[in-house]
Amino acid sequence: MSTSQKVIIVTGASQGIGAELVKVLRKRDYRVVATARTIKPSDDDDIITVAGDIADPSTARRVISEGVARFGRIDTLINNAGIFIAKPFTDYTDEDYAAITGVNLTGFFHITQLAIAEMEKHSSGHVVNITTSMADHAIDGVPSVLASLTKGGLNAATKSLAIEYAKRGIRANAVAPGIIKSPMHPVETHEALGALHPVGHMGEMSDIVDAVLYLDSAPFVTGAILHVDGGQSAGH
Repeated sequence: MSTSQKVIIVTGASQGIGAELVKVLRKRDYRVVATARTIKPSDDDDIITVAGDIADPSTARRVISEGVARFGRIDTLINNAGIFIAKPFTDYTDEDYAAITGVNLTGFFHITQLAIAEMEKHSSGHVVNITTSMADHAIDGVPSVLASLTKGGLNAATKSLAIEYAKRGIRANAVAPGIIKSPMHPVETHEALGALHPVGHMGEMSDIVDAVLYLDSAPFVTGAILHVDGGQSAGH
């Protein structure tokens, strides 16, 4: 078993930004552990797929154990899985709350605990959390309290992790996207969604991938919240 290639976990890896991350990471010859509820098996020996709900602790345990068993270590964890439901605050249901906090917070908690425990064995590692620019910059007409509650919490947790593990060789950073062109946004909505950004257009999935790759290759950067949002967080 070779441990010379970087081993990266990607959650929410079956579509959108997660799937794009897996594709680009493999082009860079990284080994990938990809997980999502509906992810399909891969015929690539350097990709492990783990189907399951990231909010379930057993999914996190399988991701880590299978990754370590085959690849020997965990170098980077990309917490990409997330749920966004735009509703007026008083319209959220108990089911909405459970689904959003389950994936965005509980899912982060279990897999990050286990991943950092493995990283500590090698005094090296990196956690990247995909959050949202709306945690810092609410948008009129886009109700997002539960996204801000959960992803804003991840921004704060990112800084806490960065400080707690700074002297143990483990970094933590976040990428806070604006609205990104992905399968979750129909083409007919792109013009209106683009207008919500100072630059006048939506971002591309490649913008987020590039930000993650930058952070993963920047050893002096930790505790950063990198806004990739077309200027939303700067003002309007």
